[in-house]
Amino acid sequence: MAGIEEVARATGVSTATVSRALRGLPNVSDTTRAAVRRAADELGYVASSSASGLASGRTLALGVVVPSVSRWFYTQVLEGVDAELRSASYDMILFNLGGHRGDRERVFHRSILRKRTDALLALCLDFTPDEREQLASLGHPTIVVGGPVKGLRSVGIDEKATAREATNHLIGLGHTEIAHLGGEDEEGLNSNVPAGRLRGFEKAMRAAHLTVRPEWVIPGGFSLPEGRAAMNRLLDRPGPKPTAVFAGSDEMAMGAMLAAADHGLRVPDDLSVIGIDDHDYSACFGLTTMAQSPFEQGSAATRILLDELAGGEPRAGSVRSPAHLVVRTSTAPPR
Repeated sequence: MAGIEEVARATGVSTATVSRALRGLPNVSDTTRAAVRRAADELGYVASSSASGLASGRTLALGVVVPSVSRWFYTQVLEGVDAELRSASYDMILFNLGGHRGDRERVFHRSILRKRTDALLALCLDFTPDEREQLASLGHPTIVVGGPVKGLRSVGIDEKATAREATNHLIGLGHTEIAHLGGEDEEGLNSNVPAGRLRGFEKAMRAAHLTVRPEWVIPGGFSLPEGRAAMNRLLDRPGPKPTAVFAGSDEMAMGAMLAAADHGLRVPDDLSVIGIDDHDYSACFGLTTMAQSPFEQGSAATRILLDELAGGEPRAGSVRSPAHLVVRTSTAPPR
């Protein structure tokens, strides 16, 4: 296994420059940085995190708090985070809440306070006043991916605008009887995401002078099984049925499509469906969606933290990520 001296000889630069290049620190040209990383890979160099930590007072690790690892959005963000950390020779310490609020005590009051990380990235979480106090006491750079959080920086799409555009797509096709599948999520997660998407839906409906039926605004739990069950319950009710549904995530939208099939309905002939995400399976379902890139959101948030750890100016504001309409076969004018 090669050491830092071998990498320095192979690239013709000093060991200090090699160290700065591999740690993502400033004052190294892009050309030199690329050459150093290429040589390090070819020689099999592995940085000693303990030695680097002693020299810099840092752990060279980023803490990532995730509600669970079972959702597509979370795994895509983690891939983006990991890609940036690997290029900067940083490690990731994953704090998985496992979908249960009770594990937050372990993470926020014990694990994070051990100061095993240099910065913190949280996915789709809001924080209690006590948790905010714990985070502030560390003085670590912190950022959230997946919905705005009061008092903290975040990276994510404009929830209301994205939902409004999705709903307007259905309205533009001629639909007037539109349901919304979204609603509540697990306790402790960022409620601004489903709330923002609901407000965007309602704003588009009001602007078109259309009625929002309360019985057609149903919680789908941001998952395919729960979305399918919720849509089945709506379709089981007597009375008029929607001709279209805007789902707050692609997984719920796929569930709605399966529920339509459960009732002998055809998509889009009998029911148009649109979601948000552009999930890996969305094209297979022919699902029209508002596409976003959680991978890029995780990558962008990580770059912000790494830049600050390298001595860059802290970024105060949040970052809006793009979302755009992808039309497939699940939406069409009503019959």
